Amino acid sequence: MLNAPTAILLAMAVSVCATDASAQEPESKKQQVQPLQVGNVRIGQGQPAIIVSTSGQDEASVLQETEQAARTHEVSIVELRVDKLAFAMDGPRVAKLGQSMRQKLNGKPLLLTFRTKQEGGEKMLDDARYTQLYQQWLAAGFADMVDIEMRIGEQPIQKLVAESRQQKVAVILSYHDFNATPSNEEMLQRLEWQAAHGADVLKIAVMPKTPEDVNRLTSVTWQMRQHSDKPLLTMAMGGKGTISRIAGEVYGSNLTFGNLGKASAPGQLDVNVLYQTLKALHQAGQDS
Repeated sequence: MLNAPTAILLAMAVSVCATDASAQEPESKKQQVQPLQVGNVRIGQGQPAIIVSTSGQDEASVLQETEQAARTHEVSIVELRVDKLAFAMDGPRVAKLGQSMRQKLNGKPLLLTFRTKQEGGEKMLDDARYTQLYQQWLAAGFADMVDIEMRIGEQPIQKLVAESRQQKVAVILSYHDFNATPSNEEMLQRLEWQAAHGADVLKIAVMPKTPEDVNRLTSVTWQMRQHSDKPLLTMAMGGKGTISRIAGEVYGSNLTFGNLGKASAPGQLDVNVLYQTLKALHQAGQDS
């Protein structure tokens, strides 16, 4: 039986999906996702996988969060948010922490992310240093996935994608807009650019001003799903966008973020409530 918060979220999701259904293409045109195996998670198969981010500033707190995530069935992937660390610019120290985290995750994938201040993170970092740190961490071999901001440009991305391939590390190329929701054309172009430049997972996160912005984000997700078999990670942030984190599977998004106490971005939900809602929506979709 669903608890009250989960039941409310499920009702919201069903309502939104029903309201927007007339704007979607027939289900038969949906492109089949090519599942991506990362660690013990098969992304793109079944209900969306839940990512939980670390928020600690030191090793002890991050490792405590890691142990909790490893024990929590609902968590599929753990993201090390390097920019939240007090020693974020210390490449070897971060690598050592990442290696300790991986030992505690029991096969759950470790996603490495330095979210720059330019895209809503905690710290400023110039592109050259950003690229250098990612190269160092890739060589250290502790990450299963990396999130690379597409804003750094084509040449650095080509270099990091090539090195990720050598290390057998999956690549998320990402774009974040914490101020607005770009036009549909711009969002679609960014996702297509990511696909063309070697991303294994295509990611876009935007800030809606109105419910219509949320509808536009889900519509773009659906359009991308018509011609791409790569896993998608799309979301509208903030309270208005919460529904996009729940109903993403309907539109073709294959991952979402939850929290185990402290949200890493506005609009995130507790992993237990999120998991139960995703499960209910997935089962309903299988029955239809």
